[in-house]
Amino acid sequence: MKQTNNNQLSVNIYPKHDYLSLAFIDIVKSWKWKSFVIVYEANEGLMRVQEFLKEAEKNEWNIRLYQVQNRMYRDIFWEIKQNKINNLLLDLDRDNIFLALKHAQQVGMMTENQNYLITTLDLHTINMENFQYAKTKITSLSLIDFSSNELHDVISHLRRRLRTMTLSSSSSSLTTVSTISSSSSSSSSVSTFPDPPIRLANTILTESALIYDSIRLFATALKDLDQSQSISMPTTSCTNMNPWLYGTSLMNYMRPISFQGITGLVGFDQQGKRSHFRLDLMTVTRQGFQTVGSWDPNELAYKRLKIKPEWQSTFQIGTLENKTLRVTTILNDPYCMYTESSETKIGNERFEGYIIDLVEELSKILGFKYIFKLVDDGVYGTNENGEWNGLIGEVIKKKADIAVVDLTITSKRAEAVDFTLPFMNTGISILFKKPTTKVTTLFSFLSPLSSTVWCYVLAAYVGVSTVLFFVGRMSPYEWENPNPCRQNDGVLENNFSQLNSFFFTIGSLMQQGSDLAPKAMSTRTIAGLWYFFTLIMISSYTANLAAFLTVEKVIYPIKDAEDLSKQTTIEYGCLNSGSTKAFFRESNLSTFKRMFEFMKSRPHVFMAKNEDGRKRVERGNYAYLMESASIEYIIERNCNLTQIGGLLDTKGYGIATRKRSKYRNLLSEAILKLQESGRLLELKEKWWKQKKGGGQCIDDAKKSSSSVTALKMDNVGGVFVVLIGGLALAFCVALCEFWFHTKTPHKACDVVCEELSKDLKFAMMCQSKTKPYRYPSPRSRSISSTESFNTVLSPNIINGNISFQTNNIIDDGNNLKIHNKMIGCSSLNSNDDDDDDNGGGGGIITNSLGQMHHSISQYSNCQILSTTTTTPAVITAATAATISQPSLQNQRQQQSSSSSNELQTPTTSIQYLPPPPPSSLSTTNGATITLTEQIELEMEQQQRRRLIL
Repeated sequence: MKQTNNNQLSVNIYPKHDYLSLAFIDIVKSWKWKSFVIVYEANEGLMRVQEFLKEAEKNEWNIRLYQVQNRMYRDIFWEIKQNKINNLLLDLDRDNIFLALKHAQQVGMMTENQNYLITTLDLHTINMENFQYAKTKITSLSLIDFSSNELHDVISHLRRRLRTMTLSSSSSSLTTVSTISSSSSSSSSVSTFPDPPIRLANTILTESALIYDSIRLFATALKDLDQSQSISMPTTSCTNMNPWLYGTSLMNYMRPISFQGITGLVGFDQQGKRSHFRLDLMTVTRQGFQTVGSWDPNELAYKRLKIKPEWQSTFQIGTLENKTLRVTTILNDPYCMYTESSETKIGNERFEGYIIDLVEELSKILGFKYIFKLVDDGVYGTNENGEWNGLIGEVIKKKADIAVVDLTITSKRAEAVDFTLPFMNTGISILFKKPTTKVTTLFSFLSPLSSTVWCYVLAAYVGVSTVLFFVGRMSPYEWENPNPCRQNDGVLENNFSQLNSFFFTIGSLMQQGSDLAPKAMSTRTIAGLWYFFTLIMISSYTANLAAFLTVEKVIYPIKDAEDLSKQTTIEYGCLNSGSTKAFFRESNLSTFKRMFEFMKSRPHVFMAKNEDGRKRVERGNYAYLMESASIEYIIERNCNLTQIGGLLDTKGYGIATRKRSKYRNLLSEAILKLQESGRLLELKEKWWKQKKGGGQCIDDAKKSSSSVTALKMDNVGGVFVVLIGGLALAFCVALCEFWFHTKTPHKACDVVCEELSKDLKFAMMCQSKTKPYRYPSPRSRSISSTESFNTVLSPNIINGNISFQTNNIIDDGNNLKIHNKMIGCSSLNSNDDDDDDNGGGGGIITNSLGQMHHSISQYSNCQILSTTTTTPAVITAATAATISQPSLQNQRQQQSSSSSNELQTPTTSIQYLPPPPPSSLSTTNGATITLTEQIELEMEQQQRRRLIL
């Protein structure tokens, strides 16, 4: 059926020309043709051989084209003979093939040295009796399956028809057959086949066979369509061009049909192109045409062309069946290694590895045997002084048939030997010792923020604390009375001193808080902004701290070959003999040239074996340049090593054979089969990740990724250092405070160490919560200084008159004296006796003599009733009682017995001793106050006045 532009309405039962060209190309490859001619007639023939021209560049074919004009074959064959070319591909019309071969025979081109490959599929219809004894190899392909039952049925049917027909002569019989088979009109059109059925079949043209199969295809599809639905034939008309309603459905039924026809298995793809067929390879012998093989496009590349075993020697097709190959290799993990066994191994059992398994797989496919041998000089192969050594040298010198190991395919080596398709792709990369993880220091907790940020945080802390201090002093709302119960005390206190301001900000920064609380709007604004600042900083620090302490970052000193070439601290090298060294030596890139000059200036960086390079890398400060496939194997077993950067080039490992070896294509096809089946990937997985300790680094990585990294002492040690340092600093400050507090001796003869010893012993008594208060010694005070503390106790108002007692405590630097005065006053307003109802119990208690003047300003006629001066030694309860306020009756007795306004009491000089816990003093209004509390209160107020001033 003729193909149309509309693929939906066409089915092509004739094989595509691409498939036919590929079939002839496979035959040429199997015959190892390197130089041949193509003889064609029409321009269409040149289009059919386009695929040959494309393959010529890939396979280094030398092809010459000859176009025949006016059937002048003799001149062309004569020229071909002069050029000594014996391989010919003829793309001629079927009717001209016999004449062309006759002209070739006439010029001596039909001998046993010539090989003819004819592209027509109808060569079997031509009588080749004139050439079958010349020993010339004439080969073609045939689409007709001469062994099919369908063909035999057709031939049998024709023979029955011939018997029943009344024919006058054999010529009439031949004419009848010609109407069916469209045989050639030439007298030499009948070919010879061994048996009569085949002789009858040889008259069937390929076109007739295709028409027969097409009719059968159409009938089968029409029958299936009719069974699925009711169809009707349209009325025929020369003017009506409407398509048939069921045409598309019929085409859809044709495409999935598959059956065995005269042209073999008939099947189609989705586009309606024939994809299932088989071509028989036929050649001319003394017995006529013989089928010697077949070509199937649906098979793998190495299995498409199959030659019968008995014809393989005739066609000189290389085979490895039952042959023994000598395989040279070199020890290199994991490609080839000695077998680990307690028993002594011999022969091939001595070795194991990826290459050993690869050769075993190839032998199963190609059927050969092999013997492994180690290369004599232990190198891969370089051309030194015009002679190859190592593996390449042994193949060239025929000491081995093939060389198999991680042998890189290079242009230099390809000039000396032939390589198969690569069984593994790789490239040069860098093997380097994995740097240790991020260096942890005692102060790793500072890592989340940079040093600049820490400086800014410290500056912000100092600045905010200082601003808070000044704003707190400026704001009146931060000043308050420290004793709310004494409203008349004229002293105000500010909690935000300089130290307190710094403590408040550091407490907020540490999210701990303090007892200080801002009261003014201004200080609260500063505190709020500082809270916001610390919230952001602490949150960022905490989030980043988790990443810094749990995620280990690896710091690489180099990232790629460019970084490696720009430094000289880290040495780098490669294998002393091999493709890696040749790559750097012959490279035109400046980076690689610079690297080779560096390695050349330091010969010790070159290694004799890859194992030596690995050991050198493990010692550190060295990078080894080698193939990435070998690096993958090493880093699977040594977790301290890694691959740096990508690939510097792209190359592959291949099997080396001698030049023009007939084994090369067979091995390549077998490698391609292993690659397509995934067997090569399985072998690599086995020897890289399963055998010999492989995969352990992957397991470690999975464990580390599935679990949280525990913090080590190196990560948090700095926190302990800060804690210990802070404790030590606090202890030193405590010692200083202890020293300054206890350095004054009690007596002149006491020494500092004795006083320190006493207080230290007391400090070590952990059960005691109180201690006696030590007054400052007079010896430690300035003699010229005199301090006075005045206290007014218990004013009593009776009948408009007031009496009160004052205690004037004077410290002149030598003695501590207490002057007790009893003062009595009468009211300015004699009628004002509102206070008589108080009963003497509503007196006003003030804390200073100055304030008392204001309180009694309404009284006059004040006079001192009595004066007492004492120098206390040890204030006991009895002594304190003598200082207490006398009753009003005693005051009056003292007033009457006094002969003057002031009564002087002689001062008694006694030794000053530290007071015991003071006793309480009772006042007339029922209030209780101790003398020690009075002294402490007056000293505290005096100190506040000094601070304010």
